[in-house]
Amino acid sequence: MTIFSHIGYSQECDHVLAGQVVDYHSRTPLDNATIMVLESQLAVKTDIDGKFKIENLCETSYRLEVSHPSCNTTVMEVEMDGITWLDIKLEHHLEELDEVKVVADAFKDKTNSSQEETLKLSTIETYSAGNLGDALRELGGVSSLNTGANIVKPTIHGLSGSRVLILNDGVRMQDMEWGDEHAPNIDINAAGSISVIKGASALQYGGDAIGGTIVMDMARVPLKDTLYGKTIINGMSNGRGGNITSSLTRAFGNGWFAKAQGNYKRLGDQEAPDYVLSNTGVREVAASLQIGKHQFTWGWDARYSYFNSEIAVLRASHIGNIDDLIRAINSGVPEIVRPFTYDLQNPRQEVTHHLGKLKFYKRFEGLGKWNLQYDFQNNRRFEFDVRRGELDDRASIDLELTTHTVNTDFKWDARERWQLHVGLLGRYQDNFANPATGVRRLIPDYEKWDFGSFLISEYRLTNSLFLDAGVRYDFTRVDAQKFYQTSRWEERGYDTIFQDLVVQDLGTQLLVNPVFDYHNISGTIGANYTPDMGTEIKFNYTLAQRAPNPSELFSDGLHHSAARIELGDLQIDSETSHKFMLSYKKEFKSWGFTLEPYANWIQNFILLEPSGVEFTLRGAFPVWEYRQTDARLLGFDVYGFSNWISHWKTEHQFSMVKGKDFDTDGALINVPAVNLVNRLIYSKPEWNDFEASLESQYVFRQNEVPDNILVFSAEQQQEVVLEINTPPEAYQLLTLRSQMVFPLSKGTRLTTALAVNNLLNTNYREYLNRQRFFADDLGRNFLLQLKLNY
Repeated sequence: MTIFSHIGYSQECDHVLAGQVVDYHSRTPLDNATIMVLESQLAVKTDIDGKFKIENLCETSYRLEVSHPSCNTTVMEVEMDGITWLDIKLEHHLEELDEVKVVADAFKDKTNSSQEETLKLSTIETYSAGNLGDALRELGGVSSLNTGANIVKPTIHGLSGSRVLILNDGVRMQDMEWGDEHAPNIDINAAGSISVIKGASALQYGGDAIGGTIVMDMARVPLKDTLYGKTIINGMSNGRGGNITSSLTRAFGNGWFAKAQGNYKRLGDQEAPDYVLSNTGVREVAASLQIGKHQFTWGWDARYSYFNSEIAVLRASHIGNIDDLIRAINSGVPEIVRPFTYDLQNPRQEVTHHLGKLKFYKRFEGLGKWNLQYDFQNNRRFEFDVRRGELDDRASIDLELTTHTVNTDFKWDARERWQLHVGLLGRYQDNFANPATGVRRLIPDYEKWDFGSFLISEYRLTNSLFLDAGVRYDFTRVDAQKFYQTSRWEERGYDTIFQDLVVQDLGTQLLVNPVFDYHNISGTIGANYTPDMGTEIKFNYTLAQRAPNPSELFSDGLHHSAARIELGDLQIDSETSHKFMLSYKKEFKSWGFTLEPYANWIQNFILLEPSGVEFTLRGAFPVWEYRQTDARLLGFDVYGFSNWISHWKTEHQFSMVKGKDFDTDGALINVPAVNLVNRLIYSKPEWNDFEASLESQYVFRQNEVPDNILVFSAEQQQEVVLEINTPPEAYQLLTLRSQMVFPLSKGTRLTTALAVNNLLNTNYREYLNRQRFFADDLGRNFLLQLKLNY
């Protein structure tokens, strides 16, 4: 049964230690576990029932090291007194706290059957001077909706904004994601890994992620006494600036830890190949502090993060009337080009985001794990327009969003083949729109309540077939206080549809109190089949519903940083998405590929599109209106790699998505163009881990776009075609990267990296960049990075 160890001492030693080693979750016996007496280095192994026995021990204390394949090794102390029985419980999982696998930088999938990709820490560090949207473009099926180079919103399978849910260390970001020019208020340098789930199948995070979910996890803190950190310095030629980020972690063997991290970024005006992009600088400050105690059976942590960014918006994109826009589109060059400066002038944004989180977890033997979390967020947004006199220093938009969230969940994971996960969520949100801006408020004051619950089940049918399914219910109530111009109220027919919402009639305007309730159901079912080590097949179907956001309902006025009038619609209802995804992954000895087709049918799809022109006191501006239609998105992503010969490797990535508007029988607006990326990589570990790569990105012309619109030109006194939907030409960009690692001392190493973006200084305009009407995109950019790990 066991190998018996006889330990002899000068004293009489006739004591016996016996016991059993079991799995903490399921209480099943663990055979072949090793129990080593550290004082003698002698060991025994457990039998098929997990039992062991050691004889001839003395009446003293011993330290035992208990280990088992796929378990975390543990050390315990036992006091001998006669015959002693010891129950030992081990964590029989490869990952700790569902965060990391034993392989460095490889994080556990968040779902089993959905299309999912993860950015490794090394890739995140490459984009240390960039932002979340820049880094995620490394993944297939992910693009971005830009306002210049500094405001980047991730787009997954052609969808962005409120349809893409972002989790920041377990906290769903609430930072007015409804705006096209509202970038996520996240410091990418705080992340240990970033996963992208392409769809709403991860119901534990939310049922409204019709586009997908981005999960940003912090790096795991080891359970040992250690002090470590890193500092990264980036310098950039385009913008003549850079950033510095640093983090320091202190951990203890008893589970206590503390981590501090900070980032500062400063850039001046950026440049296109032929001219300065005047007023495109940025200033960014971010910091976070996390403390806690993590043990296997229980733990807690508290985290606070601060993020502040001030972003200048291209001066040439600020138009005074529709004729300015016509000239900008027709001329091909910006109307305002000034010398380089670090000044951040109007138009510009200033955003501050505070996030606080307190989390507690407890594991129950033979059952599973319970989590309880409270988080608080405060998002303050100022948008400054070009105004005259004293008004130039007053924000045109001044919004403050405060959010409180409580959620709890329990995961039964005691059985080897079956798991059950349930959870509840409650959220309260308050939006304050400061009336002291001197202009009509785009978004009104409102209160919002959310309640959600989910149930997810996972079952391993065979060793190669894994099934999962889930359902989620979400309730949303929006209670707003909004002033409407009487003429607008009547023009949109609200005087007959929503007459009961009027609280006060002030003659030229009305005070109304819309209160809307939304009941949404989401569900998913999928399978993961792995017939052999090199093959993986996934299938997933997801039903998802999303309630309209406040912008889609209540927008009514000039959005100054967007230079357009935006009109919401009180009649807008929830979207309903039916998405089918398939993934086929095949890997051979030296090459492999992944195919990922998908189809997404969306009922009551909400879109914002240009519809005409409206005259204001400041001039004539294009009008963009929200409307609903039935839509379809079809696409597929392809990834391949090949290790051709020693030291040489190639990677290939292709993404395509097609969007159709069934109401107009035409193309959807703002669908990414077809994208092809090829990368050649040379690595030579003997040369201080030298690696160099040359990347080619070819972006095709987006030929499927909505029709342009007719507008009245005051200068020409006639209607003209405004080519607001005409796409730019196809383009190709080359990127060169290289890096080396230099050990400085024990535990300390320096990594140097050099990159050149837009190597050939190509003139190009990106269809999903909202500033393409006014100027070219960025020219050549040299980036030098120094990373010190200590």
